[in-house]
Parts: sequence; structure tokens; C-alpha cells
Amino acid sequence: MDVRNSGEGIGASRWRDEDQDLLRGARRYIDDMVLPDMVHMRVVRSPVASGQLEAMDWSEVRSAPGVILTADAASDPDLRVVVPAPLVPDAEIVPKGTPTLADDRVRFVGEPIAVIVASTRRAAEDAADLAYPTITADTGVYTLDDALSIRALVHDDLRDNVLASWRSEVGDVEAELYSAHRVVETELTLPRLVAAPMEPRGCIASVDSSNGRVTLYASAQDPHRPKQQLITSLGLDPDDVRVVVPAVGGAFGSKGAIPPEYVLAVLLARRLGRPVKWIEDRSENFVGAYQGRGMRARVKMGFDSDAHLTVLTARIEADLGAYLYQSTPVPGVTAATLMGGVYDLSTARVEMVGLATNRVPTGPYRGAGRPEAAYFVERTLDVAAHALEIDPVLLRRRNLIAEDKFPYRTVTGLTYDSGQYGRALDQLEARMETPVAEESDTQGVILGRGFAMYIERAAPGGWESAAATLDEDGTVILRSGSSDHGQGHATSLAQIVVSTLGVHFGRVRVDQGDSDYGDGVGTFGSRSMALGGEAARLASEGLGERIREICSSLLEADAQDLSIEGDRVFVRGSADVDISLTELTRLARERGLLAGSECLSVATRSKVAGPVFPYGAYGAVVSIDVATGVVRVVKIVAVDDAGTLINPLLTEGQVMGSTLQGVASALLEEVVLDEDGQPQTTSLMTYLVPSAAEADYELDSSFLTTPTPLTPLGAKGVGESGTIGALAAIANAVADALSLVNVTEPLDPPYSPDRIWITIERSRDKTAGEDD
Repeated sequence: MDVRNSGEGIGASRWRDEDQDLLRGARRYIDDMVLPDMVHMRVVRSPVASGQLEAMDWSEVRSAPGVILTADAASDPDLRVVVPAPLVPDAEIVPKGTPTLADDRVRFVGEPIAVIVASTRRAAEDAADLAYPTITADTGVYTLDDALSIRALVHDDLRDNVLASWRSEVGDVEAELYSAHRVVETELTLPRLVAAPMEPRGCIASVDSSNGRVTLYASAQDPHRPKQQLITSLGLDPDDVRVVVPAVGGAFGSKGAIPPEYVLAVLLARRLGRPVKWIEDRSENFVGAYQGRGMRARVKMGFDSDAHLTVLTARIEADLGAYLYQSTPVPGVTAATLMGGVYDLSTARVEMVGLATNRVPTGPYRGAGRPEAAYFVERTLDVAAHALEIDPVLLRRRNLIAEDKFPYRTVTGLTYDSGQYGRALDQLEARMETPVAEESDTQGVILGRGFAMYIERAAPGGWESAAATLDEDGTVILRSGSSDHGQGHATSLAQIVVSTLGVHFGRVRVDQGDSDYGDGVGTFGSRSMALGGEAARLASEGLGERIREICSSLLEADAQDLSIEGDRVFVRGSADVDISLTELTRLARERGLLAGSECLSVATRSKVAGPVFPYGAYGAVVSIDVATGVVRVVKIVAVDDAGTLINPLLTEGQVMGSTLQGVASALLEEVVLDEDGQPQTTSLMTYLVPSAAEADYELDSSFLTTPTPLTPLGAKGVGESGTIGALAAIANAVADALSLVNVTEPLDPPYSPDRIWITIERSRDKTAGEDD
């Protein structure tokens, strides 16, 4: 279907304008950039997870062709800088920030321990192969149980391995548990995942020799957070730092916090007076980029005799890795705050403990705590439904937050803005095809269905910037604090300008990804349309007021009687009395209404009183081949409410992509270590990401629209929805199918063929033993 003519403004389904450049190969990514006199950086990484770093043997490296500089922390301590640990509201944080280079200890496989600069990338890579560190390995901390048992300390200056903690308690928890008709308990685990964006991380650091100003070109989710973290890490003046983000080949959360390698490149560029380029390869990305998930939860739910949820307790243990990136504690805290789900609950105790391990640090990966919370809550609800002998959908419906209770204050301190949870669940149930036991052949293929609700805390950060300018040629230029890395911001934000200002779509240009455009926060947490879109609306609205103000003098009419439509401003009721936008700036300058080279421009910030809360209801149908253990997703039904939809076509695309990532986390993906902390999943040969073959399920996607009352635009965000809802729905569907072959033991993702087959065979052996 050709949707390009379905409209121009908010609510119109348009193909992304930026796709033409992508299809022609015209987008410029970081590795396409070449600066004069540029040199290349290569990081030497630890091959050991935990140990004492004794020395580096540089004898062969320094004589290798093209080598310009070699250094480690011992020989060059000025290159060892620690990116400070974050401050997280209401959480206790141990300040173990991320170092650019290891000190006398290594704390994970892949940790940077030395750096080489050479004239070419090939020369730097070849020289790095000649670098031999001497490391004495010792006892490491590789699991959550290792961390809790304190069999070893990741940081020997601490008394335990706790790096972050958060806690909330409301009501008399023990009394409610004691009086509950039924208490259900689960212990659930989600493994670590790799973001694996199509484009790995990379940067070029350059220093202006005339004034010392640093410019960092970086593959990142936005320029603003890296700039601030660079300023904080190196003590630089804000005016002396510029961050530019070119085209970005995906991020999924993994390019939010500044990597230590970017800071190291800046240090080297300042020292050498030459641009320094660093591009990681795929294997480095697997061991050196921060990973997602890695959480375990112990959940209790208490119900009364009518199956109303009366009390909840949860202890979440999060594997944070060896150090804290700026965003490392965020997923754990987010998961903890969302443990109430979409359910009406007045008594709860929730705590999160973030633990250090001898593994690469963790951080946000698409969903960033929201999929974990949905999995913990929704799996427990299905276990409860079985124990209470009640239909899982009915149990959920009985406990949903009613529409007349918004804004709703949760037991963990969040305030949900708006929602129609019951309607979403009704719509999901009506569209789910229900496999029944008779349709399953327990000797061949078994079918299962699963339901899950989700709630997402979106638009964190509270504000975003935008500036709208009418250029001399009549083009409206929107400069946004939000940055695109695949979402289609240039199209969606332009549609907001069109609807607000009244100009044609082709007259709007969206600029993004440069910290010199103004301040900003950036792109993460489904915040771009809720906050960046609202900022675009405000800037466009302000520009419209300025245009009418100028034209009121030029046309000798009241500004309130002027209308902007297409490429002209005219007096209502007198359409022939108008001014073209292409002529407006020139005429205003001639009349002295604008000075010199001045253009009409308005800069603004959106401000939202708290996060917004998209939500949804997901269902999954799966089949399991009993003989092989292969799980196949047959169908996913998605009902999402993202508030006002700016571009329904792009919104549906976000659901499609995020749902596939939810499927991948349910069936395929898991970071695996051996007993010595060595990663076993270090390439796309061993770490399974989905392909088109895994996307052969039917996706039935639809939307409710409950605008947030916190902004006039009403948008909430949708970028992470499928990743959250699909995982829990598939997990419940797999459990439903396995119940047909008498599997009752809990089973965590990924639902790989070997794991499913072993579980089924173990159940058969147990049943046979009981029969004997």
C-alpha cells in the first residue's frame, strides 16, 4: 500500500524520508569519516576475568610498523581516568565508576588494559596482537550467587559486592501475607543479553589547535549525555567540548553512556594534536560493550478468597558487572519500581540489590528493566492462576487498575498518568486464537497460549529542547535535542511541525545530533516523541506566533487574523492578501523588523511533570515439537497504547521490530560464560540473533489511544513495547504448552531446543518413576 499521500501532519502514515538516503548508501556513519592527519587507536583487552596485572611486554609492539604510541596505566597514569559513577534518585550507589584503563587489577574479560596508536587501523590491530600482558589469575565472581556468598570481592576495598540498592515498602506486608487466602512464590531469572547493533561503537576525537576545543564525533544515541560525561570525566569547560553524532546504525540502549574508549580517544587526541579514530570490531562489541538484563527475582503474591491481589513482595538481584556506567543501575531500579504492574495494589515490599561481578558492566538494553518487571510479574500471575484454579485472563481482569482511578499512585512511588487497561485486555482476548488440549498431539506437537500485560515508564529526564527557525529561503529548520538512530525522527518531528505551524511537509528540515545546536537530553527510554515531540510542538507554536507578529506589520492586520498555510501567510477572509514564506525574511529585513542577517527563530524546552506510562496487552501462541524441543512462535497479538500516534506506520514498525527482539530474548539469546569467566558467546556464530526465518510468525498489532494529560501533544512513546510484552507472553505460552506433558517445574528463557527437550525428558522420567 502506498501510504505517502495519506497526509502530512500528526496521524498521517508516511514512509520515512530518510530511507531514500539509506537505500542509496548516502548516509555517513562514523567509519565513513576521515579527518586530515588522522591516526588510529586500538585497545588491548584483558584475556582474564579476575587477576593481578603484573606487567605489559611492549618489546615487539614499539618496533612494529606504523606504531606511534603505546601505553598502559602503569607506564602512563595520566591516561587512566575514571568516568564517575551515577547518582540515581532514591538509590544507594557505591561510586565505582568505569576506568579508561585497568589499574593493577583486571576485573573482566575484555577490560581495556592498554592502548596502541598507529598510522593505520591495520597497523594498530597488528601491533595489538604482539602485546603480551602478564596477569596472575585468581578467584572470580561470575554469578549472582558468587557475589552474594562473598567468596571473593570484585573490589577489595569494599566489604561486599553490593554496588547499588533501592527499597520501597508500603502497608503492613507481614500481616497481609499472614491473612492471605493463598500465597504464591516464584524464583525467576533472565540471562544477560548483548545489544548487538548493526553498527558497533566508534568515535573520532579531534582538537582544534588554535583554541584547544575538543570535538568528538561518535556513534551514540545523542550528543548531550556524552558531552556532559566527557566534561565531568576530564574537567573540561562546556564551551570547549562539542559532540557530533552522524548517522547511527542502531543502538538498542547500548550507546547511551559514554564508553571509556571514547574518553581515551579524547585524551590521546589532546596529547598528540591529531585526530584519533577508534572503531571496535564485532568480537570487541561482544566482550567490551555493556550488556543488558542479567536479573533474578524472588516474588511472593498474596490473594484473598476472591482472587484479589492483596500483597506483593519482591527481591530483585541484578548483575551489574565490574563497574558502574552512568546508566548501569537504571534497569534494576526501573524493574523494581514497575513490580506493581497494571494492578491495583496497596501493600508491597520491593527491593533491588545490584551486585558486582567479574563481568563486563551492564546497562540499558531495549526495555531496560521493563521487560524484566513484566516477566517477573506476569509469570508469577500465571503460576498464581494455576494455584487458584482460575483463568489467567480473569485473574488479571479482576485486579486491573480501573479507569476512574487515574492518576494512580503505585506502591513503589510512581504516578500512572492514564490508561484503559481493561479495554486492552478485552481486545486482546477477543483476538487471540485459543489452542486447546485436543489440538495438541502430546507425542508430536503441543500448543500453548499465553497472556501478559505490561506497563512502561517512559520519557524520563523531564525535559527536552528544540529550536525552530524560518530560514531565508522559507525552509523551516527544526533543531531537536532528540537524536535519531533508526527510529525515523526526521519524519515524525517534521509531521509535528506541519500540524502545529501549518506549512507543507516538504518545507521542513530536521537537524539533530550536534551539541552546538543547543542543550538537550537525548534519545532513550521511549522519550523522543513524548518530550522531543512536545518540544518541537512548542518551538513550532512559538515560531508561528513570531511569523504572525512580523506579518501583522507587513500586512497591516491583526496577528490573530492571520493564518499560515502551505508556503504563505494570509489574512483570513482575504486570501489574496498574503506574504510568501520565501519572501518573508527579506521583506522583514527591508522594513527593519529583523536586523542584519537575523532570521525568525524560537528556542524552547518541553517540561513534563513526571514520566508518562505507555502500556499494553500481549498474547502469544507457540508450538513445541516434543521430539526435538524446538519452540516456534505461531502468533503474537499486540495491543499497545502509546497515546497520540504521530505516524501510525512508523509506530507499527516499532512494534514489529521490538516484538522480534522480545521473541529473540525468549527463544535465542543468552550470554554464556565458562567456569573461569571466559565468554563463550563472542561472535554471531555462537550468540544467536534473530533472522528473517525467526520472524515467520503472524503479528496482529493494533492500538488504543489514551493521550497523556501531561502534555498537549499527548504522545507517550512506543519504542520498547514489543520487547516488554512479547517476552512475558511467550514465557506463559511455553509454560502452558509444557503443562500438557506434565511439566510443572519453572523454566526460564531462553527456551532453546536442548533446554526444552531435557525438561520434557526429565518430566517423563519422573512420571515413569512415580508409576513404578
